[in-house]
Amino acid sequence: MTTLELHGVHKSYGNVAALQGIQLRVPHGSRTAIVGPSGSGKTSLLRIIAGFEAPDAGRVVLQGRVLADGPAIVPAHRRGIGYVPQDGALFPHLSVADNVGFGLDASVPDRKARMDELMDMVSLDRAMLQRRPHELSGGQQQRVALARALAQRPILMLLDEPFSALDTGLRAATRKAVAQLLQDAGITTILVTHDQAEALSFADQVAVMRGGVLAQVGAPRDVYLHPNDPLTASFLGDAVVLDATLSAGWADCALGRLSTQDRARVGAGHILLRPEQLVVGAHHASAAIENGMQPCLGTVVEADFCGAVCALVVQLGNSATGVRVHVHSAGWDAPAVGTRVQVSVRGAAHVFPIDGGLV
Repeated sequence: MTTLELHGVHKSYGNVAALQGIQLRVPHGSRTAIVGPSGSGKTSLLRIIAGFEAPDAGRVVLQGRVLADGPAIVPAHRRGIGYVPQDGALFPHLSVADNVGFGLDASVPDRKARMDELMDMVSLDRAMLQRRPHELSGGQQQRVALARALAQRPILMLLDEPFSALDTGLRAATRKAVAQLLQDAGITTILVTHDQAEALSFADQVAVMRGGVLAQVGAPRDVYLHPNDPLTASFLGDAVVLDATLSAGWADCALGRLSTQDRARVGAGHILLRPEQLVVGAHHASAAIENGMQPCLGTVVEADFCGAVCALVVQLGNSATGVRVHVHSAGWDAPAVGTRVQVSVRGAAHVFPIDGGLV
């Protein structure tokens, strides 16, 4: 069952095309993350779904109800859609109770009980209802904003980078709690973010935007490990993109002969490895193939210690002009700059179906 459908949505601002023929289906009860760099069109798309703006062309359909057909739109307040902006947008002069109950009819007999229920849903103490927003932490303010959006029992929840202002630890905890809350409530959710890790961890479906189009839509694991093109691969995380000669499920490249899952491609192409697929170890003159991994030699030329992980750059071969690859190594025993290492590959390389846009 599909909650939201977008059909050929276009939007321009003057001569700038923000959205170009967007097609997207959001399954019922799922979490979809729309991720892309600044200026890719993701916020414009969210505003059109919310009803804050009208598309130039295309249709927006929510559970079979047409919300937009070109410029003809249903107003935002009649859509049954919840919206949580980046900063929460709480009213600073109102109490938490008045913020949460802002969209509830004051004459409803069970209004207080509904506000208590909402505070329980977002795991906030009911005593906080008497506080003002400035008396809450950043994470608590975002939960109040979510409670306010949930008050009218929306069909669809839109989250516009709601965790970006939080510090790293609080951001991860709040994101996890919100994801669980929305899942338990069975509310279909769309998150807009520029944070790749956030999109991959939060969503069931990831839609990657670039230049006003959806470059790829799929499950988080699929878009990360099997991106359509090098630009998408690099946007979703560190990527090792190599020239290769393809033949019957094998790729000959700077790292040696690697297995691939594409047995049909033959000839020149490009492959992807993620840095965590590469393993560095001490160089041994008698190094041989072990556990299906083919080691080759290189020198560590950069080492960026990040705690648990150390991001290495290894220059392959003996020449200063050799190919450089990124490797993620455990921080506690990462080799130092200048160390001669052998590099092995775990798993299969991904062959790009589209070779355009090399980075």
